[in-house]
Amino acid sequence: MLLRSCWKSRHKNSSGPCWIQPGLAALLWLCVTQLGCGSGAVGETKSVVQKDAEFDVTYNDTVTSENQTIYAFNHTVSRNRTEGVRVSVDVLSQGFESPILFVVRQKQAVLSFQVPLILRGLYQRKYPYNHVGRTLCQPPTRALSETQYFFVDVSTLSSQGTNYQLRVSRVESFTLQTDKKFSFTASPSQPQYFKYVFPDGVDTVIVKVNSDMNFPCSVMSIQDIQCPVYDLDNNVAFIGMYQTMTKKGAITVQRKDFPSNSFYVVVVVKTEDEACGGPLRFYPLRPDELIDAGNRSKILDVVVTPAINSKVYVMGMLFCLGIFFSFYLLTFLVACLDNKRVNKKRELFPNPADMSPAETASLLGKNGDGKTPASPYEYGSFADNGSTLSSEAITDSATSTDNNYGYMERSLDSVGRSRQESLSSVEEDDYDTLDDINSDKNIVRTKKFLCVSDLARKDKRVLSKKYQIYFWNISTIAVFYALPVIQLVITYQTVVNVTGNQDICYYNFLCAHPLGALSAFNNILSNLGYVMLGLLFLLIVLKRDIVHNRAMVRNDLNALECGIPKHFGLFYAMGTALMMEGLLSACYHVCPNYTNFQFDTSFMYMIAGLCMLKLYQKRHPDINASAYTAYACLAAVIFFSVLGVVFGKGNTVFWIIFSVIHILATLLLSTQLYYMGRWRLDSGVLRRMVYIIYTDSIRQCSGPMYIDRMVLLVMGNIVNWSLAAYGLIERPNDFASYLLAIAICNLLLYFAFYIIMKLRSGERIKCLALVCILFTAVVWGFALYFFFQGLSTWQKTPAESREHNRDCILLLFFDDHDIWHFLSSIAMFGSFLVLLTMDDDLDTVQRDKIYVF
Repeated sequence: MLLRSCWKSRHKNSSGPCWIQPGLAALLWLCVTQLGCGSGAVGETKSVVQKDAEFDVTYNDTVTSENQTIYAFNHTVSRNRTEGVRVSVDVLSQGFESPILFVVRQKQAVLSFQVPLILRGLYQRKYPYNHVGRTLCQPPTRALSETQYFFVDVSTLSSQGTNYQLRVSRVESFTLQTDKKFSFTASPSQPQYFKYVFPDGVDTVIVKVNSDMNFPCSVMSIQDIQCPVYDLDNNVAFIGMYQTMTKKGAITVQRKDFPSNSFYVVVVVKTEDEACGGPLRFYPLRPDELIDAGNRSKILDVVVTPAINSKVYVMGMLFCLGIFFSFYLLTFLVACLDNKRVNKKRELFPNPADMSPAETASLLGKNGDGKTPASPYEYGSFADNGSTLSSEAITDSATSTDNNYGYMERSLDSVGRSRQESLSSVEEDDYDTLDDINSDKNIVRTKKFLCVSDLARKDKRVLSKKYQIYFWNISTIAVFYALPVIQLVITYQTVVNVTGNQDICYYNFLCAHPLGALSAFNNILSNLGYVMLGLLFLLIVLKRDIVHNRAMVRNDLNALECGIPKHFGLFYAMGTALMMEGLLSACYHVCPNYTNFQFDTSFMYMIAGLCMLKLYQKRHPDINASAYTAYACLAAVIFFSVLGVVFGKGNTVFWIIFSVIHILATLLLSTQLYYMGRWRLDSGVLRRMVYIIYTDSIRQCSGPMYIDRMVLLVMGNIVNWSLAAYGLIERPNDFASYLLAIAICNLLLYFAFYIIMKLRSGERIKCLALVCILFTAVVWGFALYFFFQGLSTWQKTPAESREHNRDCILLLFFDDHDIWHFLSSIAMFGSFLVLLTMDDDLDTVQRDKIYVF
C-alpha cells in the first residue's frame, strides 16, 4: 500500500521525499510521534496498515510493536437526527504489562483507552477489564447532511502478538423520547450515555434511572452536549450534575441550564460499592496486584418525564397560604364571638369596680331568693354561666388547708395600687421579697395538700418580669443561632450548584422542585406554616395579655385573686420557638444532610422543654425554673445531641456515659419535683436518703406523703429508664431523633398526668379547650403517619437514601414530608392552644380552692 511503500522508501533513504495523499497526513504524524519512525527509529522495521472498515462487522486481528492497524469509518450525519456510534473491544490474550492502545480520532474529538482497562478503587486497588465498550461523542453539524470520517488506531508496545476483536456499531434509541422507558446494560468498562432534546413547551424534566439490583453501585450524570463526554468512574464527576444510586436515581433538569436545549444522560457503574454503602473489600496483598472484579454488569432503565410548570408552582403556593390564612380567619371569627359574649355579660352583670358603693351593696344585698347572704364570700360567682363577677376571701392561701400557717389579710386597694406601679421599679434580685418567704416556705411547700395560692405568694410584678426573660432570651438565641445557619446553608447550596455533586444533600429527588438557586423549593415552602401559626399564636397571647392587664387595672376580682395566675412570658417564648422551628427547618431542607440535621431539631427540644415548663408553671408559679437555668439545660441537651450525631454511631463508651447521665438527671429532677425544691445536694444527701428510707419504709412502713407526685415520678422514671436501656442496647444511629423522642415522651406523660389529675380534682374542661384537645390529637395521629414514611435518611449513604424516594402525592408539588410539615405545624399550634385554654374553667375559682399536682 501507499503508506507502506512510503515507509520503506523513507527507511532506505531518509532524506528522500515521499508524496502521500493529503488525507493520510494525520497518519504520518501518528507514525512519527507514536511509533518513533524517522530518525528516532533507525534500524527498526514498522508498518502501518489502514483498512476501510464497516459498521456492525467484527474484526479479529493481531497487533505487535512492529505493526499498527488503522480502521477508517465514514457515516452520514444529519442536523435533525442524532445517531450514536459505539466501539466495542475484546482482548483475547493476557498482556497486562503492554496493553493494546486504541485511539479514536474524530472531526472534533479524540478518544483513547487501553485494553485491558485498569480502573482504580480505594487504597490503590486495581481492577483489569478485557472487554471495553465506549460510545463516541457526536460532534454537531451545521449542514443539513454531511459525511464524517473517523479512524480507530490500534497499537501496542508488546513484541508478542496480541489478539483482539473490534466492532463498531450504531446505537439504536440513542436519543431518549419523553415518557418512554429504555432499558440497557452497563458495567465499569462499558458505560452508557444517551441524548435528550427538550421538546417545545417543556422547560423542566425529571430524568429517572431505575434498576432491580442494589449492587453494583452506579453513578448517573447529566452533561452538556460537548466533547469529550466523561463516562468513566474516574472522571464522571468532572462536569455536570451527578449522583450515586443503587436502585433509584432522579435528577431534575431545567432548560435554562443547557443553551443547546439538549443534554446527555450518562450512566456509569463504579468499580467498588463503598460509595453506595456496600461491603469493604480486602486490601491487596501487594500494591501492584490486580484484583478480579467479577461480574459487575447491571441492568437499568431510564425514562425522562416532564416536570411541573409554573402554574403548579403558583397553585402550590396559593394552597399553602390558603391553609394557614384560614386559621387567621377562624381565629378572628372566634374572637368576635367571644367579645360579643363578654360584652353581653358585662351588660347583665356590671363589674363592682365600675359601680358606686351603693350599687354594689344593693347587688350584694340579696341573693336569688330574696334572702340576705351571711357574707359576700359565700358566692364564687353571681352568674350561673360563668360571669366575670366573683369574689373570694382575700386571705393567705395557707388557711385553705388543714394547717393554718402564715395567715395574712390584704385589701383590694393595696392590690390595685401594687398592680399599677411601674414594672421598671422591680429588679431581678427582688424575686423573694416577701418578708416571710424564707421563714415559712419550708412549711408551706411541705404540706400534704397544696393549693395554687400556696405557690403564688410572690409579687406579680416580680414574676411577670421574671417570665418575660424567657421571651427576650429565646429571641436573642434565635438571632445568634439563625444567622450562621442561614450563611452555612447558602454555602451548601452554592457548592451543590457549582460542583454538581448531588450526594451532598439528601433530597426526595422524585419530588424536588427547584426555584432559582434552591434545589427543593417545595420542602422549604411547606415550613411556612410554622412561621405563620407561630405568629398567630403570639397575636392570640398578646390579646389575652392585654385583656388581663386591663382587668388588673380596673381591679377585677377574678383577675386579682381567682384562677391560675396569668403569666404570658413562656407563651411568648413558645410562639417564638415555633416560628424559629419553621425558619430552621426551611434552612435544613435547603440542603438536608448528616452535618446540619441539628438545625431541624434544636428548637424542637426548645418547644418540648418550654411546654413542660409551662405545664409546671401553671400550678407552681413561685418555684418554676428561671430562664437562665432552663436555657442552660436545653443547651446541654443540644450539646449532647451534637456529640451523639458525631460520635454516637456504634460507640459503646458514649452510650454508657449518656445512659448514666440520663438516669442521674432523671433521679435529680424527680427529687426536685417531689420535695418542691426543699432539699440540698451535698455530701450528706446519701446519709439522709438512707435515714428516710429506714424511718419511713422499714420502721413505720408508711407510704409516700405525696402520693400523686409519687405516681407521676414513678411512671416518669420507668419511662426514662426504659428509654435509657433501649439506647444502651440498640444504640440507634439517629441519636438526634432518639433524644427528641425522650423529650416528647416525657412531655406526653406529664400532659396526660395533668389532664387526669385535673379531672380527678373535680375540675372541668371547657368546650373550646376540649375541641382543641380532640382536634390536636387527630392531627398529631395523621402527622406522625406521614413522618414515619421516611422518604430519605441521612443515616445511610446518599444512594441508599434514594431507595426511599417517592413521587409527589399532593397537587403534584408536595410529598409526604411536606404534608408532615403542614400537619405538625397545625398540631403544634393546637397543642399550644390547649395549654393556653385548658384552665379557663378556673378563672372564677378562688386560688385557695385550686389544688396543686
